[in-house]
Amino acid sequence: MRRVASGRVRPDLFFSVTGESARLSPGALRRLRAYIASLLSEGFPPSVSLAVVAPEGVLVQAFGGRSCLVDETVATTPATRYDLASLTKVVCTTTLVLLAAERGALALEDEVVRWLPRYPEPRTTLWHLLTHTSGLVAHVPFYLTGTGRGPIEQALYAEAAGSQPGQVVCYSDLNFMLLGWVLEACLGRSLDRSFEAEVAAPIGLGATGFCPPSADRPCTAATELDGDQRFGPGLVWGEVHDGNAYYLGGVAGHAGLFAPLSDLARFVQALLGPEAVRLLSAESIVRMSTLQASTGADLRGLGWRLEPKDWGTWPPGTIWHTGFTGTSLLVSPGARTGVVLLTNSVHPYRRLEDQAAMRAEVHRLVAEALL
Repeated sequence: MRRVASGRVRPDLFFSVTGESARLSPGALRRLRAYIASLLSEGFPPSVSLAVVAPEGVLVQAFGGRSCLVDETVATTPATRYDLASLTKVVCTTTLVLLAAERGALALEDEVVRWLPRYPEPRTTLWHLLTHTSGLVAHVPFYLTGTGRGPIEQALYAEAAGSQPGQVVCYSDLNFMLLGWVLEACLGRSLDRSFEAEVAAPIGLGATGFCPPSADRPCTAATELDGDQRFGPGLVWGEVHDGNAYYLGGVAGHAGLFAPLSDLARFVQALLGPEAVRLLSAESIVRMSTLQASTGADLRGLGWRLEPKDWGTWPPGTIWHTGFTGTSLLVSPGARTGVVLLTNSVHPYRRLEDQAAMRAEVHRLVAEALL
């Protein structure tokens, strides 16, 4: 029988404010620190890593808790890598699509069939995939009927038959699974190799990538115990949580990326100050954060969501995204601020409502701190 440690542990919270943070309210920062300490002392989420980022660097860094509570207890460190889950969609896939578009290798108006000839709906474009307006459903556990790219791709195409691309937003993993395969066809190499060459290496994301080596498992945050993303029970630790990504070999356009706090802070800097940390052009960043499609409260730019209304008051043009495992990114050029929040809040078991409330409160406190 597996031993699950008690969630209540000493917070062991490291909370650092740099000299550049003079524009942040000291009172709000004290409330932020107290809130994170209370989370860790109560044991949910088990692990927290937070960075508040400006174009010139990190203003606030915090980390603490335990990255694993099952069979052994592992402390969170600055080097702890988290399963980013759907942040893969924006850090890797959206970024690579826009880089390819800047270079003329593809166009967002391209039909999917240009790059994936067997795709059954000829009207669907890359823009539809990026904005989640392809008409595809949110999620299908394709791995239950076949594993590996061949069977999963065939099953996705069967699911896409009869889809109706248009303006209705339905957030779907399937869109970014397809974009990952489009990128491989366009760039002529695997998605993980393209990410390393085009994103990670140029801006110095030295510890970010797919499929971390098994020897690095103690340096990663564990996720779910006995969940529904595998054929049998067990702890998911050091490998991607998402079942479709796992049975695609750990590399997919919708999930699979692992990263530590410092690397994602560097990525956020590249979006806040493209003239200082060159990744995407300023024009691409504006296009990414401009409203493309919306249904109800779900407002979409390119890859990213817009207007995080439940997360405090942020200026127009703020982009944000979440990952199922408990991760999130917010980038607000108008506020010259970004927020990296990494947790393993599905460990050892899911508490999704508590996860949503925790995320919202952290971001509200950061928004309050902006002077």
